[in-house]
Amino acid sequence: MYSVTINKDKFEVNKEKDGFQVNKSLIEWDITKLEDRRYHILAKHQSYNLELIEHNAEEKTLKVKLNNKTVTLSIKDRYDLLLEKLGMNNTAGSKAKDIKAPMPGLIFDIKVKVGDEVQKGDHVLVLEAMKMENIIKSPGDGVVKEIKVSKGASVEKNQVLIQF
Repeated sequence: MYSVTINKDKFEVNKEKDGFQVNKSLIEWDITKLEDRRYHILAKHQSYNLELIEHNAEEKTLKVKLNNKTVTLSIKDRYDLLLEKLGMNNTAGSKAKDIKAPMPGLIFDIKVKVGDEVQKGDHVLVLEAMKMENIIKSPGDGVVKEIKVSKGASVEKNQVLIQF
């Protein structure tokens, strides 16, 4: 079970063997990959063009363009929902901690330098993985103490990239 928020609208999504159930209604769709990050979807006799613009694995968000309209989707799985229900979803505070690679890839660009002050959500680097550029954002406010990687470096999942 997933909770998907688009703008301020929340949807309950369950994967079924026949398709997806959205708010307890079965949605049958046909999805075709056109090229990297671009898809064509047929659902309820309507055609949609979908393009993945940005994926943020840490914040569990997707920015997509659906029929030329850009929207941000926030996706929570059952574990995120359980932590939220228990009041444990935001216990870390707003102070930045180490930034680790969410997946293996190559460092495409570094947007900060040692000594820079960053705010929560600031873009700190770009990680290229599976032919997609993933913008890594600061998890909180802080000052960059050390940058552990360089542009073009290959990194593994959970490798420390930046320390605060």
